[in-house]
Amino acid sequence: MRKRQLDSPSRVPARDSLITRWTRPRALDADAVGHHARAWLLDCEIRGLSPNTRDFYSLAARKLAAFLRERALVCDRDGLREFLAFVRSGGTRPRRGPDAENPRPASARTSEAYFVALRVFLGFLVAEGVLDDNPLDTLTKPVVRQDQVQPFTSEQVLALVNAARRTALPRRNEAILLLLLDTGARASELCGARVEDLDFSARCFTVQGKGGKSRRLYFSAATHRALWRYLEETPRASADPLFLSERGEESGGGLTRNGLLLLCRRLGKAAGVAGARCSPHTFRHTFAVNFIRNGGNAFTLKQLLGHTSLTMVNRYLALADADLEAQHRQYSPVEALFGKQNGRKR
Repeated sequence: MRKRQLDSPSRVPARDSLITRWTRPRALDADAVGHHARAWLLDCEIRGLSPNTRDFYSLAARKLAAFLRERALVCDRDGLREFLAFVRSGGTRPRRGPDAENPRPASARTSEAYFVALRVFLGFLVAEGVLDDNPLDTLTKPVVRQDQVQPFTSEQVLALVNAARRTALPRRNEAILLLLLDTGARASELCGARVEDLDFSARCFTVQGKGGKSRRLYFSAATHRALWRYLEETPRASADPLFLSERGEESGGGLTRNGLLLLCRRLGKAAGVAGARCSPHTFRHTFAVNFIRNGGNAFTLKQLLGHTSLTMVNRYLALADADLEAQHRQYSPVEALFGKQNGRKR
């Protein structure tokens, strides 16, 4: 009997992915991007990526597919370059309000986020055998320069809280501002909090940070009172969102990150805040800088903020040091006693 040649190249099928065809396309069209994005997002869910990350990945893939379809382009290096330029120009912003006709350019950080998301997507397709290489490997990631966000002054914080007390939901909005300022919580962490995450006896609440990591954040007696008054006014079940949305399609549901951002902007305008960006992240900066100014150490701050390294904390240290230098120059006792005398002699 003739021996079977099991290792014959003609008898062994080429290795390929379950989501690919035998012939690999040189570039994907809009329909293929949408098709393969579904497999990618399922893979992200299986790997346990956070809902926020998966939501943004889904948004980036949908925006890319819509752009390619509208422009009759494919997902190659040139098509991706055009899409990233479209993102940077503000083309992916919602078309409503005063910016509907002429949208504001997107920040470098937004451009970077789209670039990273799509590079992960295309890398997944390379690993699955859909593409031979990643087109974004030959493009340069957008440059993000670290901006030094100015924290709120004490006067600005008081003005913001007073503005919150004049709104239609004064107790909710005051509790939100005090909790942001007192804990340094991220917008997503505050919006994702449930009533059951609060521990009034220990004056803390548990948040789910980046990467699904939970940590405890502590608040003061004043914030405790504000939260207590708010929940007394609107009692809810323990599994309900801690902060409810104000109006719109999600009325009665949890406050969203966009809703929180719009609230901060409205309060900043009502309070007449100038020189500082009114956003949830500015409250986080304000908490961090004041923690350092009041004698807190960098390692504790890193834990409270949920950072994995001291890189970001060092920026807060630099900002606090600059503030201390300015304060010393203004209130130096030697300058007060002798600087003026020397000035008079001159």
